[in-house]
Amino acid sequence: MNSVLARLRLSKPRNKAELYAWLHAYLGVTVPRKRLCPHHDSPFDYLAHSFLAVKNQSQDIIVWANRGGGKTMLGAISSILDCVFNPHCSVRILGGSEQQAQQMYGHVRQILADRFDDMVLGKITARRCRFNNNSDVQILTQSQSSVRGQHVQRLRCDEVELFDPDIWQAAQFITQSAYNIPARLEALSTMHLPFGLMNELVNNAASDQTRVFRWCLMEVLEKCTERNCSQCYLAEDCQGRAKQADGYFAIDDAIAQKRRASKKSWQSEMLCLRPSMEDVVFAEFDPKRHVRPIALDHNAQLYRSFDFGFSNPLACLLIQVTGEMVFVLDEHILSRTTLSEHAKLIKGKWPYKFSDNYCDPAGRQHNEITGTSPVSELAAMGIICNSRPTRISDGIDLIRDHLLAGDDTIRLYIDPKCKGLIAALQSLRYKRNAGNITELPNKDGIHDHVIDALRYFFVNRFGADMTASGRCY
Repeated sequence: MNSVLARLRLSKPRNKAELYAWLHAYLGVTVPRKRLCPHHDSPFDYLAHSFLAVKNQSQDIIVWANRGGGKTMLGAISSILDCVFNPHCSVRILGGSEQQAQQMYGHVRQILADRFDDMVLGKITARRCRFNNNSDVQILTQSQSSVRGQHVQRLRCDEVELFDPDIWQAAQFITQSAYNIPARLEALSTMHLPFGLMNELVNNAASDQTRVFRWCLMEVLEKCTERNCSQCYLAEDCQGRAKQADGYFAIDDAIAQKRRASKKSWQSEMLCLRPSMEDVVFAEFDPKRHVRPIALDHNAQLYRSFDFGFSNPLACLLIQVTGEMVFVLDEHILSRTTLSEHAKLIKGKWPYKFSDNYCDPAGRQHNEITGTSPVSELAAMGIICNSRPTRISDGIDLIRDHLLAGDDTIRLYIDPKCKGLIAALQSLRYKRNAGNITELPNKDGIHDHVIDALRYFFVNRFGADMTASGRCY
């Protein structure tokens, strides 16, 4: 490298044109920069914004892109740019898995070894590399001890769809501005869960003042020069766009992947369309229609419905009935608490007269050590519970019928205070067996308990003609 090129290598690009040229000259990469789908961005748009954003544009960034869309490599390039041109810049990489974090960091290590070995301070380790301008890049693990206590200017989270929710919350406190370098958190991921973390981040982006960059296979596909659109397996998705493409993703590879994948997976993971809700149990539930503030009516029938638990939460719902209309007014969801303490809290929270209390039929089973059952313990504290075994599907059907009847009427409303129930109605999914959807919900230990409490209410209050044949609990 001659002296002029060497000097320009450390000359900070000032605009998109200079950045694009610098990437090609000094990293040997050509980043796709064409937007081919409506409302999409190019991969280069993200890289340019991340690097060139000025101090008053320091908001966080979300990258929603396809599998094979270059997110991990771009995150590594962005980390290199941060450290090369910003002395004292600290970057942390947190992946949805250890392997994911290692992939991004591996790209960083390779770029340093090939292009910037003269800027490396000391030895590049398996988890950290340091620059001679006092910048550094380091991997974090998906653990509280790794995430807490960190304070750096840049945090890049790769495949946030796979993050543990508690780790994600802890990560919100990592970034901190220093040395005139604004703090920023960048979340990069595909989106394949209808109510997963990535879906939540994208939905809240506007209110959180977070910039979303979105691209799909079309923005990274190689230029199509010889194929006949009428005979191409990608024609429905491409619609001729690949004739103007400037990406790297081989068309033959895309065709092979589409042939192997389900339509649902292809649309969500490669075309970046909203994930299908085909395996969501309560697809009828719409917070805009079903959630509203509800006033307590002392003249209406009031019920409590329990699903027992200790390590997993005990869930209890306060439910009001007027005719065929059902209103869930409040919820009590708490783990690792004795039944007597639950009873005390619930009675203090809802000091009303109840028409009945319902619970899990298994709550009548006696503990071999204590000789008591949850039902008998509650009865001793003045809460008499009734229960009846029915098929799981019967209870789900009753909830569905009240969420949305055949004539499009709604007979089930939920107060906004019931955050756990609202989340569960959006998130509970059916089990899969060998890739096929079964008729039973997935017992995820999070959303199933409060749904069970709701189900016990419906089968006891409205399911008088049901039998206990089939799968029950």
